[in-house]
Amino acid sequence: MDRPVLVFDGDCGMCTRSAELAARRFRPSPDAFDISPAQRLDLGALGLTVAECDAALQWVGADGRVSSGQDAVARMLLASRPWARPLGALLLLPGVNTLAGIVYRWVARNRHRLPGGTPACSLPPAP
Repeated sequence: MDRPVLVFDGDCGMCTRSAELAARRFRPSPDAFDISPAQRLDLGALGLTVAECDAALQWVGADGRVSSGQDAVARMLLASRPWARPLGALLLLPGVNTLAGIVYRWVARNRHRLPGGTPACSLPPAP
């Protein structure tokens, strides 16, 4: 892979708006990393599944390493504009990362209720 890619759920309005915000405000240039809905990608080639992409944001590094959820946010921030990079490093700190994971999972479970959310944003029930 030539460059990293941030993979989001393109069926979710909140996720799409967040990805657009990342592209406008955080990404230093269009060639720094790609931002794409999971529905438009060959997920297998990226080492991802539909279920993983439905459940959480995914970051696939140029080296093929996959990060999910709050770790994907942190990796995206580390690759972003210089002012955002310390936030990415902060999110990876052990205690902060644990707390960020709790918040991320709560937002993911409730994204259909948040601004920009629609019924299509709902996660399938846990098995």
